[in-house]
Amino acid sequence: MKFRKFGGRVLRFYLAAALALFWAAMAANMAVAETPRPVSRPVSSGFSAEGLAHVIDYMRNEVSTGKIPGAVLLIQQHSRPVLLENFGVMDVDSRRPMKSDAIFRLYSMSKPITSVAAMMLVDDGTMSLDDPLSKFIPDFAGTRVAVEKRDESGNVVLATEPLVRPIRILDLLRHTSGITYGFYGDSPIRKLYASSGLFDGDFDNAQLAERLAKLPLAEQPGTLWDYGHSTDILGRVIEVVSGKSLYEFEKERLFDPLGMTDTAFSVDDVKRARVAEPLPGDITLSTVRGLGDPVLRRRRWESGGGGMVGTIADYARFAQMLLNGGSLDGRQYLKPTTVRLMTSDQVPPETKIARDYFYFPSGDSGFGLGFAIRVVAAPPLPIGEYRWDGAGGTFFFIDPNDDLFAICMMQSPSQRQRIQNELKVLIYQALQK
Repeated sequence: MKFRKFGGRVLRFYLAAALALFWAAMAANMAVAETPRPVSRPVSSGFSAEGLAHVIDYMRNEVSTGKIPGAVLLIQQHSRPVLLENFGVMDVDSRRPMKSDAIFRLYSMSKPITSVAAMMLVDDGTMSLDDPLSKFIPDFAGTRVAVEKRDESGNVVLATEPLVRPIRILDLLRHTSGITYGFYGDSPIRKLYASSGLFDGDFDNAQLAERLAKLPLAEQPGTLWDYGHSTDILGRVIEVVSGKSLYEFEKERLFDPLGMTDTAFSVDDVKRARVAEPLPGDITLSTVRGLGDPVLRRRRWESGGGGMVGTIADYARFAQMLLNGGSLDGRQYLKPTTVRLMTSDQVPPETKIARDYFYFPSGDSGFGLGFAIRVVAAPPLPIGEYRWDGAGGTFFFIDPNDDLFAICMMQSPSQRQRIQNELKVLIYQALQK
């Protein structure tokens, strides 16, 4: 391990030489965040060696006890990596050691990327948060809303009612559109989504939008935080506004400029050996979500809500840009005010937006435009930290107060939530005050 100083103290851990050289290139010329944020506690002076040792030991134990096959973990503060460590193997069959350039299925960690891409168009002035969705996808002008009623036999049946107001772009970004998912929950509307043939054939974003527009919404827009296909529809809006496919737009405006060379909706044949795999028998995700497997099959559908693959190095560039208030290496991707808007709670109590059992941000957090936002301190976790994760096991959080972010990449669906919660506490316990 390589010694690093934070606040005059010397960390007793060395990063491997090759990784240090790699991250020196990655971190060169990164700007420190300039966006002012509310300070909820003293700013840290760095990480303790003992605390980081607990982080490393925790991850090693997860591998050695067979709970996960492997992982890559990055903690970065003040634009420099504090810890970059590989754990375990790429897959248990080959026993290939995990590498820092491993490619992971991101699933819902695609959503923040798509949300940023959409807000770039808002910054451009080519669309606004108040625009009705039907302005870009006319089929949604006639969408109706499902309501549960009882028939003469007392059975629950679905009827529909007209929209009280249109779905807006804002609703897509904060998951208040009424467009739900059909792969969890057992309500009649979710069952309808699951049985409607949404994922039949090799469809594209336009066809998915057409199919969803024919289904009733689960609730009136702006009334309930409902995790669903909103970000997929947002991806289609990006296509309509930009005149490019979602990937073409994101590659041109985000991936290429940021150097996110491995982030895509599929994995090229030459990169297949770099793909990390879950434990045999772990939860299968690709079928229930209709995504297929971007590693095994290239599809026309570019799911902005869950279809991307990427590496920890790619996502670190994305996270550092956000932490810097929308800029990196002298290039402005988003306005600082836009980043502040995206990372501020957009569903506070005064909006009267309800939260049901499936409110995934959790009770101590609100939701911005693509991210969960911690609004209640849960020591050692601070107010203002924003984050999201993917069903395959990847997760990240960004803390503007302490000028840091952390990203963990693994393919362990069944263990992801437990590890995310436990690991975050250990990372914050390692901060020095």
